[in-house]
Amino acid sequence: MTLVIDFLDETNSISESEQRQILSLLSLAAKKENVENESEVSLIFVNNERIQEINKEYRKKDYPTDVISFALEEQTPDEITIIGGDMPRILGDIIISVPKAKEQAEEYGHSFMRELGFLAVHGFLHLLGYDHETDADEKIMFGKQEEILNELGLFR
Repeated sequence: MTLVIDFLDETNSISESEQRQILSLLSLAAKKENVENESEVSLIFVNNERIQEINKEYRKKDYPTDVISFALEEQTPDEITIIGGDMPRILGDIIISVPKAKEQAEEYGHSFMRELGFLAVHGFLHLLGYDHETDADEKIMFGKQEEILNELGLFR
């Protein structure tokens, strides 16, 4: 299973080792979810100011958050589906606030890598259509997240 990830680190603070771990996590998530080979996702690391701008513009919430996902496969009723035989599946964008991830890792008492991995997998599952609006949906989504993180040794 090959997942193509376009990494963009606006903070210049995510190491190559951390990027490799995130690639492993997202590749495992893609495999478990039967995502097509060569599917693409963008993963962008930003500061709190930038994620607050994005949160305000797209979600009308004027505060920094930890992760935002933009699924490219979500359609409005008046959109037309374009299907190409040799086009890769483009899942969307995951935007993570690095300072928020560091803050939450400290708050929850686990490693920065565990929090970064959690946010990446969380955002990825949102791209695949998972949500946590109801208790039942949250149980499913958070269960999948924990399974993936635990399998690669990123425990709480």
